[in-house]
Amino acid sequence: MSGLAQYVGKAVVVITSDGRLFTGILQGYDQTTNIILESAKERVITPDAPTEVLDLGLYLLRGESVALCGLVDDEIDSQIDWDKVRGLRLGETKKLGL
Repeated sequence: MSGLAQYVGKAVVVITSDGRLFTGILQGYDQTTNIILESAKERVITPDAPTEVLDLGLYLLRGESVALCGLVDDEIDSQIDWDKVRGLRLGETKKLGL
């Protein structure tokens, strides 16, 4: 996770293993990928309603739930009309017996 060092102090998007989407300024992280976001927001995307944005402030995401972390492209993000974005619900997952 040392690749996250280059993102500290920058706007990032984090997608969790359960499909939640967070944005904020990366303030810190640790070896287990726990992530601290400043000015964090969660974008709740559903099939039936406009995207809801929840202001969370300072927020900690547990590393075990982080699936992806990347930089926000402000130019592209500002062109998206989030009120028109809809999404499908995630299907159930199956645990594989290994």
